[in-house]
Amino acid sequence: MSWGTELWDQFDSLEKHTQWGIDVLEKYIKFVKDRAEIELSYAKQLRNLSKKYQPKKNSKEEEEYRYSSTRAFLATLNEMNDYAGQREVISENMTSLIIGELTRYVQELKQERKSHFHDGRKAQQHVETCWKQLEATKRRFERDCKEADRAQQYFEKMDADINVTKADVEKARQQAQLRHQLAEDSKAEYSSTLQKFNSEQHDHYYTHIPNIFQKIQEMEERRIVRIGESMKTFAEIDRQVIPIIGKCLDEITKAAESVDHKNDSQMVIEAFKSGFEPPGDVDFEDFTQPMKRTVSETSLSNSRADGKYEPKFGGKSKGKLWPFIKKNKLMSLLTSPHQPPPPPPASASPSAVPNGPQSPKQQKEPLSHRFNEFMTSKPKIHCFRSLKRGGAGPEDFSNLPPEQRRKKLQQKVDELNKDIQKEIDQRDALTKMKDVFIKNPQMGDAASVDHRLSELEQNIEKLRLEVQKFEGWLAEVEGRLPARSEQARRQSRLYEAQNTSAENSCAQDRESSPDGSYTEEQSQEAEMKLSATDFDDEFDDEEPLPTIGTCKALYPFEGQNEGTVSVAEGEMLYVIEEDKGDGWTRIRRNEDEEGYVPTSYIEVYLDKNAKGAMTYI
Repeated sequence: MSWGTELWDQFDSLEKHTQWGIDVLEKYIKFVKDRAEIELSYAKQLRNLSKKYQPKKNSKEEEEYRYSSTRAFLATLNEMNDYAGQREVISENMTSLIIGELTRYVQELKQERKSHFHDGRKAQQHVETCWKQLEATKRRFERDCKEADRAQQYFEKMDADINVTKADVEKARQQAQLRHQLAEDSKAEYSSTLQKFNSEQHDHYYTHIPNIFQKIQEMEERRIVRIGESMKTFAEIDRQVIPIIGKCLDEITKAAESVDHKNDSQMVIEAFKSGFEPPGDVDFEDFTQPMKRTVSETSLSNSRADGKYEPKFGGKSKGKLWPFIKKNKLMSLLTSPHQPPPPPPASASPSAVPNGPQSPKQQKEPLSHRFNEFMTSKPKIHCFRSLKRGGAGPEDFSNLPPEQRRKKLQQKVDELNKDIQKEIDQRDALTKMKDVFIKNPQMGDAASVDHRLSELEQNIEKLRLEVQKFEGWLAEVEGRLPARSEQARRQSRLYEAQNTSAENSCAQDRESSPDGSYTEEQSQEAEMKLSATDFDDEFDDEEPLPTIGTCKALYPFEGQNEGTVSVAEGEMLYVIEEDKGDGWTRIRRNEDEEGYVPTSYIEVYLDKNAKGAMTYI
């Protein structure tokens, strides 16, 4: 089966067919190019999708990815990123192995086709030229034969005519012979041209054209084979990445199987566990037994000496409402002022104020209201609020519940140990460098690293001190955590109650008054039925509030109401609690004498290492 023998007369048809084959090849190239662009776009979209749902660094989302379910989701995102990479591999391989190769092949194919059909046209033109020569010699032979025939007839006519001279007859005879000779020559030329044409025509249809058509056939078959191989490569490119894609899918399945709901539940406990015990039962407060209001620590001790106090809650643990506070602190709290302080005198001299500043009158409030207000105003609550606002907490994380504080302290200790190890590694490296410099002075000056070594030693010592400090806090917390005391349960209950118990207490006191008005005496009498011995046993071991600075009295002040302290002008005192915005500052004269004075009456000097120096004038 050969195009040269079977399609010897279909030159134009073969030309159109081969052009169609090239068009099909170019169409396939365009198809693969579009597929590669789709794969590349798909990979880009997958990467963007994976990036969109990746946790942002140093954000709350990053902390959420410690749970197994979110870690599995993160693994899925990473595998999708790898999956996108395989789609990019498909696009790259299709571009290089199919599109690039076929594009070059199409250019070569077009050149080869052009060459073959040029040779075919040239052979056709040669045959046509031979045919034209044959026709020309044939017409010339025909014409010469006709002229020779006419010359012969003319000679015969002249020879038969008796009136024609002999010379004319001879001339006609010679002309007839000449024409016959020309006809013979034309015949010979025609015969030669005919033989040549027949030979050329035979070579054209049995040699040249078959060879050219055979080459065109081979070219077309190579094109068909090439496009088939490209389609096979198209499939192989996809098949090559299937194992890797399968691994990606296997990893996603493995990540999904690693989801552990029990472990996630335990991590939630570890993340939010406060370390407090649930609050105990709420005790019954009996407001039906009036008692004389106790207004100071002295009166409390006198009454205790008389032995007139009875346990309020009948057999419950002693001092249940007063955890973490010493007796003198409690009494100072109970008598602390709650009204705005008096304005400072017009001058520093006491004579300028004949009557002296008057301490504010104590607004009547129930004892439980005072205590609950104190508990809700403790630094822990403020620290929780500052955490919500993103503010910085204390260095020892005392604003956090015990369990969370332990974790933070442990994390801090680990970080400091890592920093120490880094500094030690740098020190060891510099020490080795110094030894090398000592052995080979030409390599460097050994004294040049002494300063850096000294800095590293200082840094290591500072970091070790920091580690010791945090380890001390950590040991303190870890020592407290196992003991689930009643105080921890009470403190947890007070955290949750906050101002609710204070509001309920106020409402109950108002309802117990006959005329609906509020009387502090009734609340005080009900609240103060605790044994003096209970106070001593419960709070004698507590440490006093630390000193945060000093102050100087600018004006004299007479503390006439409970909770206030009298001061003289120019007297130096210790500050143990800053002004909380109500105009009063808590000070201490000695270990047993402390109370509140108006902030505007003193000049405060806070320790710089605590909260920075600050002065109220």
